[in-house]
Amino acid sequence: MQQTQYTTCGSLDDLCRLKLVNYEIHDNNIAHETEGLSNAHLVVRRGKPFKVTLMFDGRSWNPMSEILILEVLLGDMSEKFMVHCSDQLCDPQKWSAKVHRNDMHSESATIHICSPVLASVALHDLILHIETNQVRRSYLMGTFVLICNPWLKEDPVYMPFDDQIQEYIKSDYGLLYMGTPLNISRRPWSFGQYEPGVLEACLKLLQVSPNHQFDKNKDYSLRANPVYLSRVICALVNSNDDLGILTGKWQGSYADGVKPTEWSGSADIINQWASSNCKAVRYGQCWVFASVLCTVMRVLGIPSRVVTVFNAAHDTDGTLKIEEYYSSKGEKLHISKDSIWNFHVWVECWMRRPDIGSGFDGWQVLDPTPQEKSGGTYRCGPCPVVAIKEGRLEAAYDTSFVYASVDADIVRMIVSGKAVMQRKEDTKTVGKLIYTKSINSDTPEDLTPKYKDERRSAMQMCRSSGSPYLQSYNTSRGGSAMLMCSSEALSIPMCRSSEPPESLEVSIEIEGTPTVGESIKLCVTVTDYSNRTRVLEEYLSAQLKEFNSSPQESFWKEHKSVHIKAGEVLKLYHTIDPSDYEAFLAGDDIVNVAVVMNDTGTEERFLAAEEFNISSPKITIEVEGGDSIHVRKTYTATVFFINTFAKTLNGAVLTVEGSGLIKGKQEARMGSLQHGDKIQKQVSIEASSPGTKVLMATFSHSKCPNVVSRCFHKVSVKSD
Repeated sequence: MQQTQYTTCGSLDDLCRLKLVNYEIHDNNIAHETEGLSNAHLVVRRGKPFKVTLMFDGRSWNPMSEILILEVLLGDMSEKFMVHCSDQLCDPQKWSAKVHRNDMHSESATIHICSPVLASVALHDLILHIETNQVRRSYLMGTFVLICNPWLKEDPVYMPFDDQIQEYIKSDYGLLYMGTPLNISRRPWSFGQYEPGVLEACLKLLQVSPNHQFDKNKDYSLRANPVYLSRVICALVNSNDDLGILTGKWQGSYADGVKPTEWSGSADIINQWASSNCKAVRYGQCWVFASVLCTVMRVLGIPSRVVTVFNAAHDTDGTLKIEEYYSSKGEKLHISKDSIWNFHVWVECWMRRPDIGSGFDGWQVLDPTPQEKSGGTYRCGPCPVVAIKEGRLEAAYDTSFVYASVDADIVRMIVSGKAVMQRKEDTKTVGKLIYTKSINSDTPEDLTPKYKDERRSAMQMCRSSGSPYLQSYNTSRGGSAMLMCSSEALSIPMCRSSEPPESLEVSIEIEGTPTVGESIKLCVTVTDYSNRTRVLEEYLSAQLKEFNSSPQESFWKEHKSVHIKAGEVLKLYHTIDPSDYEAFLAGDDIVNVAVVMNDTGTEERFLAAEEFNISSPKITIEVEGGDSIHVRKTYTATVFFINTFAKTLNGAVLTVEGSGLIKGKQEARMGSLQHGDKIQKQVSIEASSPGTKVLMATFSHSKCPNVVSRCFHKVSVKSD
């Protein structure tokens, strides 16, 4: 219920007076699927009627002698429309207001207001004018928030299936996939769109955008378009160009902020940004940027999901080739400006694309991680997924960059001084897997076929052969580019690789799933295709690396001589013991391991490389009564870690935290934790709001500089 303010014009003695306005928030929230989005504002979806009850002082409105006119204000723009007595349906193409016959009472009237389906996403002011031929009384009724409507066919974000809308709009729970294709890890994430203050912060984000500051009326008008909205929001999630939400950091100390791996939800990040007068939150990496963007998009009514690309290429020069350099002893060198990220996380949002044609409707890639500029600003997309699959690089926006992320080739070279000793192309590794959470399930949905098809291999053959029929026209990002491969070029004879087959083939395989505290077992397979016996020098190197960068110095090396006969297949087994890596590696760390075979007779060199992540030993979290709890009730959560290592761990620390469940961090400490012993912590949890929460626990000990194990546990909080 809202009080009203009014201004007058003329003699008003006989004019009805507005006393109170009831925004019917409960009924409107149910009808518009906006329950829980805000405690401060009415939130409704565009193109669908919502009702407002006007309560008059003394007598009700007389439609025979008095005219009701509603006025919606947005910035310096306004739209006036008359209230009609009618039982007809509202027109979703324009602002309209109707009073049904059974909604007229002695001292009140319920008005059904409908916005255009392409109304702007924003906080609107609503004014009521009561008029006769001679006089007018005006009331400021209050404000309401208008967001997109994926339930309405006419809305560009319309999604036809309700289970998709439930997953990609209403659900506040997600799963993030990380690691490497050999050992995929996952962690729950709370999108937190129902947490107090999140919707208001999202609206504030739009208000501080450079577009709005430069021309607020133009910005308000363009906010009707989800393509425009998505580009603006994508730029605002990072803080590189504006008052954005997050600052990125990928190495060094995180002492002046929060380490990206410690975030488990979007609400804390968004609310911290809003409450600090738009000061960027420290720190984020790709999955944090993407998850925050997904939250904002869902709040504003645009269906969105978080997507992980394994072995994603960062192609800085637009050649569709990522160069990697190795020493003659198997150490990966930090030379190339290009890179392969073991995993990269971005967002897909669902919308029509009338700006480039209906063939590009559907899922669009949005990437807020600040890598390259698009239209002068650090952002990427929206880029149609279908354009990536079809190689339609001319489609806006940034399709050439996204295409390279999932479809570039890797060129691996062994170098000695300035000489290239061996060069080999890999057309299969980039974009090897593309995952998102399945609908109504914690299992992954494989999106790889949505990004790639059989034509991909033909294009790669053309790229590898340097075919003159393959042309790549690169323009500035945000513009257009086109990849063309003619039917002649796609024929096998024309595209046959110009490189002669190698006389020796080398591969490396990681056996099992490497886990912290256990030995890492490697198998190198050498296949000889020559007609002679030869002596090989085998060099192996293992290096710790960040998921998005080149490796550090080697922490393990091995070298030996090998004899191989003509046509022989050799299998060489190697073991990296825990004592070799425990001072360098912890749970979820990524390792690059490479082998170089040097033919001592010809000085030919042959390379194979693989990257994998180390699994964490298990932390167990158990919630009293199960993982579904009720708001404002106290429960006990038990967290424990059992030492499965073959040795005693000194200085053991078990830490538990959970935004919206626990205040601060709680710890258990043990001076020494022997093999088979347990360290345990019981904590009281209580949620003040419904939705998905995440408990996080970490284990560390004094001999390891990093967290040894990290665990995330989803808790569903229900209303009373």
